[in-house]
Amino acid sequence: MSTDNDLIKLYSSRILALTADIPRLERLEAPDATVKKRSPLCGSTVTVDLVVTDGKVSDYGQDVKACALGQAAASVVGGAIVGCTPDQIRTARDQLKAMLKEDGPTPDAPFDGLEVLRPAASYKNRHASILLTLEASVEALENIQKTETA
Repeated sequence: MSTDNDLIKLYSSRILALTADIPRLERLEAPDATVKKRSPLCGSTVTVDLVVTDGKVSDYGQDVKACALGQAAASVVGGAIVGCTPDQIRTARDQLKAMLKEDGPTPDAPFDGLEVLRPAASYKNRHASILLTLEASVEALENIQKTETA
């Protein structure tokens, strides 16, 4: 059972600061791919727009309608994703999932800011919302790769 101290840690001032300053909240006019993901458990929704140039994310936009934890994750991802390769983004998603579900290590830089969400590991009902932005980004990258190989 969670205590009040656990909830205070979960909604730390750092998490709340991230929710107040989410980067790249503008949708892109001409993305290479757009993916909308929704967490059925809590209703959080994230839409991401991606542009990839020369094998790296060159532009990114997002629309975030999520709980504070989902917003915090979107804030970290929005600040880190431009310049990343698809492999870096897949790795970040897998590492975040492992951090939450298996007490795995913090995701590699530039996504190491996701460490702030470690206290959410014991709140399994929040995991889907936290993972939404990276899940949508990976799906968008896969859609771009399918289009390039078609």
